[in-house]
Amino acid sequence: MAGPLALLGGTFDPPHIGHLFLAECARTQFGAARVLFLPAGDPYRKTREDAPFHREVTPARHRLSMTSLAVAGNAAFAADGRELRRSGPTYTVDTLEEFHAAGQRDLLLILGSDALADLPNWREPLRLAALARIVVAEKAGAEGSTPALAEAAGLPYTPAAVDMPQLPISSTVIRARAAAGKSIRYLVPDAVADYIEKNGLYR
Repeated sequence: MAGPLALLGGTFDPPHIGHLFLAECARTQFGAARVLFLPAGDPYRKTREDAPFHREVTPARHRLSMTSLAVAGNAAFAADGRELRRSGPTYTVDTLEEFHAAGQRDLLLILGSDALADLPNWREPLRLAALARIVVAEKAGAEGSTPALAEAAGLPYTPAAVDMPQLPISSTVIRARAAAGKSIRYLVPDAVADYIEKNGLYR
């Protein structure tokens, strides 16, 4: 099947139906052949003590297992653990360079508008924008429009918007509900909910 390879990175702590719906909307809108979900090995914008979004992150093996379970029902989706196998902070530009080196040059990078707002703090955002076509999912409460955020990041183009309704679902809310012993059913795939319960995550 022809079409670009779409990449959706994130902490996936845990992956939820919003991630899956975003991936499916982007896949169909932009004609992607597949979507790879890439859990970050060391999401340094969260794990460093001085990180702006600092918090404890669930061990990588659990996040990869949950992501694999989450995507199992869609033949066009796959979990990719390459970022977990690299040592040191996870940089998206390194992942894109790796795909290019392997001959995969037609790449679609899916970002949320919150990630676009943070892009100036990422490693080599201009190189990143040259290696993949960025598309953006608008998130409620994001500061600034996509064109304004792209300009602030110095991008040479305005990323296309993913055509999808906003879903007020976040991993933060799901972790909090799980920690409080509340149901997370229908917020995550059943297999992910079962994995969280079995492994006592977020308690």
